Amino acid sequence: MERMVVYHEETGPENTEATLRLAVEAALERGVDTMVVASRSGATASALMDRIQGTELRLVVVTPQYGYVEEHGFDRSLIPEIRGAGHEFYAGTMPFHTDKFHGCTAVQRMGDVLRTFCHGVQVCVEIGMMACDGGVLERGRPCVLVAGTGRGADTAILATPASSANLDKFRVHEILCKPLLMAE
Repeated sequence: MERMVVYHEETGPENTEATLRLAVEAALERGVDTMVVASRSGATASALMDRIQGTELRLVVVTPQYGYVEEHGFDRSLIPEIRGAGHEFYAGTMPFHTDKFHGCTAVQRMGDVLRTFCHGVQVCVEIGMMACDGGVLERGRPCVLVAGTGRGADTAILATPASSANLDKFRVHEILCKPLLMAE
């Protein structure tokens, strides 16, 4: 089967609908039963929940730790809805943003390397580790991870995640879609 990466012309939320469609199609076509989505406000999580309704897909919603930004923007009223639909919600520390906590530039450099693909690839790897660290995602089982640049979703990958303690076991199998990064 021939597979191609879809490239969005720009970064940002205008790609959310297409990214979610591609991510769900890939999960269903490849027999993957779990999707992980980064969501700061809850809007992308809510849109993906609507899109997978009626399927057997399981969703894990990951948001940054409380206190990462002055006022955490995730709509907490969505948490019971997420869990009530049989999905998972996790707010946790972002492994590639721990310089203030650990003082480690190696962590920053790993994030920098992943961002050479695009910001969304870095976030996809990060949320996979976060969900494994939090016990809401099974390590070593393929899933589709969805993230973006700022708001919305513009990136999706198929990967077998691992915890942050076992990053060497994390495998990115396929980039489903991402924004083009033009030289600035």
